[in-house]
Amino acid sequence: MPGMSQPTTTTPYELSREHEEFRRSVREFAEAEIAPHAARWDREHHFPVDVVQKMGALGLFGLTAPEEYGGADGDFASLCVAIEEIGRVDQSMGITLEAAVGLGINPILTYGSAEQRETWLPDLVAGRRLAGFGLTEPGAGSDAGATRTRADLVDGEWVVNGAKQFITNSGSEITSLVTVTARTGVRTDPATGAERPEISAVIVPSGTPGFTAEKAYDKLGWHASDTHPLTFTDVRVPEDHLLGERGRGYAQFLATLDDGRVAIAALAVGCLQACLDMSLAYAGDRQTFGAPIGRKQGLAFQIADLEVMLHASRLLTYRAAAMKDSQRDGGGASVAQFKQAAAVAKLYATEAAVTGTRIATQVFGGYGFMEEYPVARFYRDAKVLEIGEGTSEVQRMLIARGLGLPVE
Repeated sequence: MPGMSQPTTTTPYELSREHEEFRRSVREFAEAEIAPHAARWDREHHFPVDVVQKMGALGLFGLTAPEEYGGADGDFASLCVAIEEIGRVDQSMGITLEAAVGLGINPILTYGSAEQRETWLPDLVAGRRLAGFGLTEPGAGSDAGATRTRADLVDGEWVVNGAKQFITNSGSEITSLVTVTARTGVRTDPATGAERPEISAVIVPSGTPGFTAEKAYDKLGWHASDTHPLTFTDVRVPEDHLLGERGRGYAQFLATLDDGRVAIAALAVGCLQACLDMSLAYAGDRQTFGAPIGRKQGLAFQIADLEVMLHASRLLTYRAAAMKDSQRDGGGASVAQFKQAAAVAKLYATEAAVTGTRIATQVFGGYGFMEEYPVARFYRDAKVLEIGEGTSEVQRMLIARGLGLPVE
């Protein structure tokens, strides 16, 4: 019937034994190589290149990449498991992995020419190098169609001028490129005669004259992730650095964001798992009035709510991941079904993570307000989950449209 939502896919989304074995190996790595240092990295705003490259040696950046580029040719659910487990001990390293794969590697893998893939992917897949995704601009935010950065084709070169902001993995010592959306002309709608900007994607290598990664942001959270504003002043790159079809940059990046939303949901699941783990441990150890505080019904119920939010978030996330994986052989969930599932997972899991960190901080009481305890770091880190890869408001708009509502 008109206006009714499409039936959801019956794709199974329980993780396999292999996924759970992989989870254990990533957890062991995260607890040995990341957890002992995360507080210091956060305090010093330090981006640990050596640990990022250890993540690469473990194969985490190549989980979904083809074997010909050094990847494992694995499924999307495996990437979500890795992001969840890294994010369980440090959200900064979790977003580093998520952005490196979802926003750095995937656009080149999906839309790049054979030469572009051969040039850039081996180092990115191995974690020797990182790539950024230059979409957001000052004054545009979630309105990517309002892009002002320009790329003009002059004598066989793209001349890029403009600015981007909030770009992850864009200015580290191992960043090799940023893929940038830019206006490359104007197109006329044949039906209405209205003009609209033609937006394309261009690969800009690090070190190109005129391309500057400005001073890193002083962020509320994610202190150990690499995030910069970028400026482009008469930056010249060869014509063959166009990524995908000219004029399709906006559509390409929107599709990239669908995958990214599920990956951010996985990062939120890791945050919730950390909150539950910390709250249970503290509630069992902390004594008041002669008994553990976990015996107090008011507090125990809040921890029970954490458990419910964690399970719901995890199920929604891996359901969406299973839909993505079901499309690999041309079947399974439709694009529309996946987009809807990705938006639902991202919206619920990220808002649950913000609520979950608030609950965990309350469980810790005054100690939760002290940077000495990891719960304070997770509390700061969680908020941006509701903003990156499309705000909660954008997710609600997408979900409403998926239901057939003519929301603007």
